[in-house]
This record gives sequence, structure tokens and C-alpha cells, in this order.
Amino acid sequence: MDADSNHPEEPPGTAGADGAAARAGGPGDHADGPDTPVRARAATLLRRPKLWLVPTVLTGLLALLLSLLYMGGIVNPNGHLRRLPIGLVDEDTGKPPPGQRQNAGAQVTAAIAASDTSGAAGWRRLTSAQAQDELSSGKIYGALVVPRNFTDSLTALTTANATVRPTMTVLTNPGMGSLGSSLASRITTAAAQQASTTIGRQLTASPVTAKADATTRLLLADPVQIVTRVGHPIGAHSGLGLSAFYYTLLLVLAGFLGGNLIGTGVDTALGYADTEIGPWHTRRPTVPISRTQTLLLKMVMTAGITVLTVSLVMLATVAILGMDATHLPLLWLYSYCASLAVGLGVQAINAAFGGIGQLVSMFVFIVLGLPSSGATVPLQAVPGFYRFLSIFEPMRQLSDGVRAILFFDARADAGLGRAWLMIAVGTVLALVFGFAMTRYYDRKGLDRLTPQPPAHPASRPAAST
Repeated sequence: MDADSNHPEEPPGTAGADGAAARAGGPGDHADGPDTPVRARAATLLRRPKLWLVPTVLTGLLALLLSLLYMGGIVNPNGHLRRLPIGLVDEDTGKPPPGQRQNAGAQVTAAIAASDTSGAAGWRRLTSAQAQDELSSGKIYGALVVPRNFTDSLTALTTANATVRPTMTVLTNPGMGSLGSSLASRITTAAAQQASTTIGRQLTASPVTAKADATTRLLLADPVQIVTRVGHPIGAHSGLGLSAFYYTLLLVLAGFLGGNLIGTGVDTALGYADTEIGPWHTRRPTVPISRTQTLLLKMVMTAGITVLTVSLVMLATVAILGMDATHLPLLWLYSYCASLAVGLGVQAINAAFGGIGQLVSMFVFIVLGLPSSGATVPLQAVPGFYRFLSIFEPMRQLSDGVRAILFFDARADAGLGRAWLMIAVGTVLALVFGFAMTRYYDRKGLDRLTPQPPAHPASRPAAST
């Protein structure tokens, strides 16, 4: 007879030396009776390499992926910057100087547009009205404006009638995020400074200014004054343009966490998951129900409970914290639909992938979504991989809509129209994918029904005689 045949209740994997060590026990490890299983000890199990393998590999892989994905989008925005949309406006109405075909404003703007060999700026030649419209719709990150009297002011500098120093105006767009607006401001300021230096060399080399005094020549060497002002103002309680991103993140987290909590709560109530609070452990009787009906139940509950979560998010951010927000009814409706789309997606993924569904949905909605949202770092300043993700990643679509409502008067062309479309597409995909997978599992007979654990011998009623 096998040496361990007297221990039928021994846990798997504790045979031999490990099993003997487990049976040796210690204080509190003795068996309570003939039907009580022998309890393993942590010190014994820690010596099993297989116990370490899976969690070590998965944890290390997860840490590596998170580091690469999160940091990869922000470590070098200047190096990845490509064609950041910036307006270039020439309002100069002065006459061309003698012997030249264009006035100073036309020459400066043409030189700026042609001089950007790095491709960092995507200059757009616009009228003043067009530039203001694109600033107000979030299509450009800033603008450089040459004023109406630019040529006349430059010409006057070489005469005794100089009264106004030529200026060029840098317009910022803080609604596009502090980093994006800062990048645009840096590019436009550098371009204006380069133009001023070029004009200065021409003026100081002119025979007209050859006899000018030292103070005048110093002024002529850098004649253009650069003025910076906000092109499209936003409220003081807007987080320097970042409130749209963080509000979007709240909506995504509310949908993601809410979907997982609802799923776990339903599984617990139906007897497919255990409840463990501190030392207390319970499991309800299993309710016979198909996967499809379970998913339907979870999705309907998600639709109902999301009303509460979105209302509380708006109450906290707008009413309590005082976040600047306009179009409140539209913001609430948009927030509900956005968070609901995320919640339904979480339910569909969890139903399809089971236990690893939460990890999959975390990557879909959060890990890949944050660096490709374009809300903190402009998409023009991230590697191409993230620009590809931004085509379909939910957080980018949702942040564009929130930003349009909060900062750009809820204009459809500011990203709100596309955001509504992508919410609808995401909702349909979640419903189709989720129910297609559960119907497939049901047709294959892959039920979730599990046998109930037997009652402990000590809790069984005594046999009648």
C-alpha cells in the first residue's frame, strides 16, 4: 500500500517531502478530526518554483508594458513634433517699399512658412477671421499675426517720424492644453524673433541708416516687438486647459470601475462568485441562468447605475469644486453616454474573456488610451504608434467631445460631432461583440453552472435512527 494512502484529503502538490512537511504542522496546524483536510504551510509552498512562475512573469510583463506605453508617449515631445497646426496671419496693408513687389508683412509670412525645414510647425496661411474661427474650434494651437501697420512702422523707423515700434502678435490657445499651447507659443515666438533679426540686418545695412547713432542702430538691429496674448480665452477654473482631460479620465474610470463592480456584484448575487469580507466567507446558491441572460442583466444594470455615477461626477467637479463648465445639460447627457459606452464595453470584454477580462479592458480603455488621447501631449508630438491608436482608442474620442463642450462652445467641428459618432460606434460594437460571444458559448453548452461545495462534516445534521 502507498505510504500516503492514509491521507486521502491531502491537498494536491503536497505529496512526498512537501506533504510530510505540511503534515508535520506546527501550533494550530493539527487536524481537528478524521475528515478535516491537512493544511499546507506557506514556508513549504514558497519552495515550489511553479508557484512563483506565472505571477512573476505576468507581473514583470505588465510592469514593462505599462512603462513603455505610458512613458513612450511623453519622454520626447520636441523630438517627435511634426506639423503642429499653427495659424499664420498677414494683415499688413502697407504699400511695398520702393523697388520691391511685396510689402514687409507678405515677405515676413512667406519667409516664415518656407523656413521651417524641421517640419515641427504646420503653418496655415489664414485671414484674421479664419484664424479666430480655428482658434475657437480647437483646430489650431496658436497663431502668429502681422498687424495692418507693419510696413509703415518699419519704414518710419528709418526716419525722424518714428513713433510706433513694429509689432508681431503671438496668439495662444489654452483650451488645447497647456503643453500644446506652450509648444505653439515657443514655435511662433522663435519664428517672429528670427524675422525681426533678419529685418534688422537689412535695416542696419541700408545706406539710409549708416549715419545713425548707436542707440538707433541698436533698435534697428532687433526692430520688431513680440507681443503674446490669449487668442481664445478659457475660465480660470479650467486647470490651464487640462480640466477636459481629467474630466474625461473620470468618465472612463467611472465606466470601467463601475462595469467591473456591477459584474462582480451580479456574479456574487447569482452564486458564481464568492463573497469574502475579512475572515467571513459566503457563497450564495447558484442561480441557473445562461451567459446571454447574465450579460443582459449586467448591461441593463450598467445603464441604470451610470445615471447615478455621472450625476455624482458632475456634482463633485462642477458644483463642489467649481470647475468652469458650460452647456450643463449637454455635458450631462454626453457624460452619461460616454461613461455608458465604456461600461458596456467592459461588460462585453469580461463576458468574452472571463477572468482575464478585467486586464484586457484595462488595456483597451486606460493603458492604451491615456498616451494616445492627445489631451495632455498633442498627437503631433507623440510617436506614430500612438497616433495610430488615437484613430480608434476611446479616450481620444471622448476627450475631444469634452473639450469641445467645455472650451469651444460645444461646436461640432471642434470634435464633438466625431465624438458622438464614435460613442455610437463603440456602443454598437460592445453590444454586438458581447452578445455574439455569449450566444456562441451558450450554443456550445459552455454553461457557467458549477457544483455547490459540500457542507463541512461538522455542519451536517446528525443521522436519524
